[in-house]
Amino acid sequence: MPDLVIDFITSLDGYASAEGWPGWWGLEGPEYLGWLEEDGKIESTILMGAKTYRLMSGFAASQSEGVEELDATPKVVFSSTLTEPLEWVNTRLVRGDAADAVRELKRDGDRELRTLGSLSLCRSLLEAGLVDRFRVVMFPVITGRTGSERIYDGYPDVALELVETRTFDGRTQLLEYVPTLLAGPPGSDSAGASSD
Repeated sequence: MPDLVIDFITSLDGYASAEGWPGWWGLEGPEYLGWLEEDGKIESTILMGAKTYRLMSGFAASQSEGVEELDATPKVVFSSTLTEPLEWVNTRLVRGDAADAVRELKRDGDRELRTLGSLSLCRSLLEAGLVDRFRVVMFPVITGRTGSERIYDGYPDVALELVETRTFDGRTQLLEYVPTLLAGPPGSDSAGASSD
């Protein structure tokens, strides 16, 4: 059964982006970009929501450098607002429940499943107990004033077991965890793994 990996790129204070800042906060270096290239060679299916689909399909349509790999990768977009046919090649639309569809992909598929952006989709898959690994690339910047899209707002309590760590370019951290949903804070009557 393939794993489901949630991937986030974040500032130290948990923002997915910041007003006026370039992508990767302008701090992408050669080691990080090399890792991204190698990681992109792993056969996977990309999962995303409608907002991310609109952004990324527009990027792909621009024929920018590097979109060939994204075009060739199978993609599943979960949306009640998009309609078929979708313009981005190798993309399937799922209008039903995302958790049910991902359970089926995990049961019947043979490719690793990875999210791309899609904060609310990631949260719902985590809440459904479907996430096998939670991977965060944290850039060394705090964007308290300009940050937008706080990643973890609305998330359940989750214990994270660190299984991999790596530093890129002497500053950017990769942290990979196995998540366990918690029913409540440690030491409370409801502490422990969630029954989901």
